[in-house]
Amino acid sequence: MQRLKIHDLGFRNGLFLIILILTTYFLLPVSTFATDPSALSAQIEQVRREREVLLAEQKRLQTELEKVNAESQSLGTAVKSLDTTRKKLAADIKVTQSKINSTNLNIRSLEHTVLDKERQIETHQGAISLALKALSDYDSRSLLFDVLSASKLSDFWQDRSQLTELNTRLNEEVDNLRETKTVLSEEKKKKEQDKKKILSLQAELSGQKSVVEESKKAQERLLAETKSKEAAYQQMLAENLAQQKQFELDLFKLESELHITLDPSLIPSPRAGVLAWPLDFVYVTQRFGRTRGAARLYASGSHNGVDFRASQGTPVKSMLAGTVAGTGNTDEMNVQLRRAGQPTCGSYGRWILIEHGNGLTSVYAHLSAAIVQKGQSVKTGEVIGYSGGTPGVNGSGYSTGPHLHAGLFASQGVQIAQFTTSKNCKHVIVPIADPSAYLDPLAYLPAI
Repeated sequence: MQRLKIHDLGFRNGLFLIILILTTYFLLPVSTFATDPSALSAQIEQVRREREVLLAEQKRLQTELEKVNAESQSLGTAVKSLDTTRKKLAADIKVTQSKINSTNLNIRSLEHTVLDKERQIETHQGAISLALKALSDYDSRSLLFDVLSASKLSDFWQDRSQLTELNTRLNEEVDNLRETKTVLSEEKKKKEQDKKKILSLQAELSGQKSVVEESKKAQERLLAETKSKEAAYQQMLAENLAQQKQFELDLFKLESELHITLDPSLIPSPRAGVLAWPLDFVYVTQRFGRTRGAARLYASGSHNGVDFRASQGTPVKSMLAGTVAGTGNTDEMNVQLRRAGQPTCGSYGRWILIEHGNGLTSVYAHLSAAIVQKGQSVKTGEVIGYSGGTPGVNGSGYSTGPHLHAGLFASQGVQIAQFTTSKNCKHVIVPIADPSAYLDPLAYLPAI
């Protein structure tokens, strides 16, 4: 059986058939959803509504936690703070899991869209191919032949009109193919971005879970070390303050002897917005430099960074893209030292140092968890850890209340070294810098 050729139908009928085919291809909806798209959209909307409820609970617990932390320091307050912190962290974990669920649903939706667009491209390519093959059959026919073949001149002009319409439809089909390919490329990019987002959220979830575990251990450790007695707790706070001053004195002496000559041309000029805030909600509790109370609190008479109010488990973000130069935890040996009755080290606690490549390096201290490693590249605003600062929590250092310490250095003047000259911190490794290398973070952060 011979296959029917379009030109066998007659010139006019053949053109009409081609136009009809192109119109059908152009208007025909193509869908390959294995799942009803409306059902998937309903799932996405349900997850969104559930997250709104979780966010409201998260906000309520954050407010409750801030009220607890504002109370006078006592053992009861510390225990209450740790209890509320765990509830808040549990809410944080649910919110993060909800974000993961929502992103997974978005990926499923994008996968369906990508498949549809790929099928549409196949359809449009088929229509264009069919039209081009059919038109090639007519390219060999001369204009004179068409005129003589027409029963009357009006038929000839009608045929020419159909050719013009065919050309228009063909151009529309080609434009539609280009547009579909562009949409397909964009949807694939969104899918890859969502996959990266999933990895980031999973790392965030892991970090939040580790903070919860640390909070439980901290409460057990706090009650064990104080034997649930207020007097013992107040003594621990006093020891923390004494350790802080000793650490500040040792650090000031060590850094004063570095004598590193800095090249001013390698230090970016202070300008608001060079850095981004390390926290989503900003409340400065201690500014940089010789501020009120700095002479009383710090051996050098100057605060070498900026302190922000931040309850335990608050996500801490990199202030600028860069590479993690190092991480550490000066509290790792303190539990053993305290059990042995030896002096402990009141230092940065858990810290992260990031070199930004523009002459600036930033440090983040008193963390309850770090989720980045040395050599890792980070983006501006990427979560790198979680704040700590609650007395008795591993990683809080000499902190007597929950906060984040953020410092900034001229990169050429900072290094990571073992604090061998310290009285109580000989075993720890910390960032040290020439006094002239310390910079005011607020001079580079967005204007308050």
